[in-house]
Amino acid sequence: MPDSIIDITLPIDSTLPVWPGDPQVNISRVPGDGASSAAVSHISMGSHTGTHVDAPAHIIPAGATVDQLPIEVMIGPAWVAHLPGMSLITGPALAGAGIPGDTSRLLLCTDNSSEAPGEPRFDAAFAALSPDAADWILERRIRLVGIDGPSIEPYVAPETPVHRRLLGAGVVILENVALTGVDPGAYKLICLPLRVRCDDGAPVRAVLIAERSIS
Repeated sequence: MPDSIIDITLPIDSTLPVWPGDPQVNISRVPGDGASSAAVSHISMGSHTGTHVDAPAHIIPAGATVDQLPIEVMIGPAWVAHLPGMSLITGPALAGAGIPGDTSRLLLCTDNSSEAPGEPRFDAAFAALSPDAADWILERRIRLVGIDGPSIEPYVAPETPVHRRLLGAGVVILENVALTGVDPGAYKLICLPLRVRCDDGAPVRAVLIAERSIS
């Protein structure tokens, strides 16, 4: 059987929940002038809409912008870890999650991926990381960490310690990853952000590639 490609990108449309205060998604057809039959749309949204990466400039003054992120970090082997039943993921929780020692790209599947279907909405009670979890990631020299929620740290996080620790050390943060139904284990990750100059983040198209053994 060939490799399995899993799209872990949230679809973008006007129903997609956004962080409170961020611009809503607006997609509209540009009126034509009658000279061409080509369709063109106008897309308006924030830089942290849907599945996206955070650049250091998101939090750190004069930090690197999204077009300066090392592209090689966003392509390569990754590990998907399941951490159910936790609203706050701590360092000890990560230490006990069976994450291989050579992991350089880590995606965290939490209870954010098991919400009951219904009207899309922003839920401020999403699972996220504690500061000591960020410290654990830095100690393990992980270069990219992703999570299936709108932020890597809780909704109320004065001084954003998780972002500051990770982005300050050059770790790429990937947020709003669609991991529902994705098994834990080893994959190849490809997540390429839009090459927007001098911006603090950008939406990505993210996929996992899993090698399946031939039975």
